[in-house]
Amino acid sequence: MIEQILSLVQNPIVQQVWNVIWRTSPVWISLILIRYWFILWLNYKRREWIASQGSVLLEIKIPREMVKSPLAMEIFLNTLHNTGVGTLLDVYLKGRVRTWFSLELVSKGGEVHFYIWCLKASKGRVESQLYAQFPNAEVHEVSDYTLGIHRDPEKISIGWIGQYALTKADAYPIKTYIDYGLDKTEKEEYKNDPIVPMLEFLGSLKKGENAWFQILIQGHTKEGLKYGRVFIKPDWKVGIEKEIKEILTKATPKTEDKKASPQPSKGQQDVIAAIERASAKPAFDTMIRATYFAEKDSFNATNIGGLIGSFAQFSSSSLNGFKPDFNAGYDYPWQDFKGKKKAQNETKLLEAYKRRSFFNVPFKHFHGKPFILTTEELATLFHFPSSIVAATPTLTRIPSKKAEAPSNLPI
Repeated sequence: MIEQILSLVQNPIVQQVWNVIWRTSPVWISLILIRYWFILWLNYKRREWIASQGSVLLEIKIPREMVKSPLAMEIFLNTLHNTGVGTLLDVYLKGRVRTWFSLELVSKGGEVHFYIWCLKASKGRVESQLYAQFPNAEVHEVSDYTLGIHRDPEKISIGWIGQYALTKADAYPIKTYIDYGLDKTEKEEYKNDPIVPMLEFLGSLKKGENAWFQILIQGHTKEGLKYGRVFIKPDWKVGIEKEIKEILTKATPKTEDKKASPQPSKGQQDVIAAIERASAKPAFDTMIRATYFAEKDSFNATNIGGLIGSFAQFSSSSLNGFKPDFNAGYDYPWQDFKGKKKAQNETKLLEAYKRRSFFNVPFKHFHGKPFILTTEELATLFHFPSSIVAATPTLTRIPSKKAEAPSNLPI
């Protein structure tokens, strides 16, 4: 073995290659250093820009007589699809990044809340567009419910905290509100809203228990130099053609002349139609996080399964679905001696959740890659249910419907 290594080193060709590497080392070492300096500079400016923007948390309280379909939420989400970052000077000198948002469903001891987190500059747009689609709702800026929560093993038990991924390629959509018929005009009591099981789980928690769902979204676009990339990252629709082609290839009978036309089944036709419908909608880069934790005396381990299984109704064997992709724990004891890695992961994931950080520093692509969800899919995951379809008693609603005062009241 040693003789073979020595003979390889003494080979004239190897020596020539090594000489070239050595002589050109000032060039490629400089390029490596420039690259790392560039990354450090960009991250520093982005941290600075994000910190200067500030953020707000808006709580949406819905009326008891909510009759809007998820289409209203889809229209609202369309208005959040913004991929602008300004000029190259804005990107590289100021550190500007694409605007992102966080759609959050939260249970505090069984009391269910809808929140939207955004940068301060986007507050006015979010409020006005919410009122445009839900005129009877109330939108309030509230203090951040996450700030008072810290990892404290002596007081709090974290049952599960983690992130999700899609089960198939981005091109395949999840089962949406249209698949459930919520876009139809039939009576409310005959509709099945897929968000109801999630709300019922959140509403079933007891005092001292907490469950949080966070859906981080950022308008998707082809990324190039303007987004801090040297090499272009293509648009997600490039993969759609590939997936449809694979489906049609599987549906093509094998013949000797190789001239047979695709004969897709009814199921394959439905899948292609769903993919094409999704491709026509605005798309968002997405990451979903969730956690269940409780005070020591209130902790209920069975609620971990309820948390993880809350997305089951959005999944389809022929289309797409969700799966846990990264969490704080480990499958086997020897993977994490004395639980140190689990403790570190819990702390980092909780901090990433509180910062709403995934698309940018300090937790850029933290243990995961963003996946694509369209406005139709996001509106399915996050919308305000009808009071008839969702009778969750702990869902925060406005006691009565707003109305203007009569014009003939005495002054």
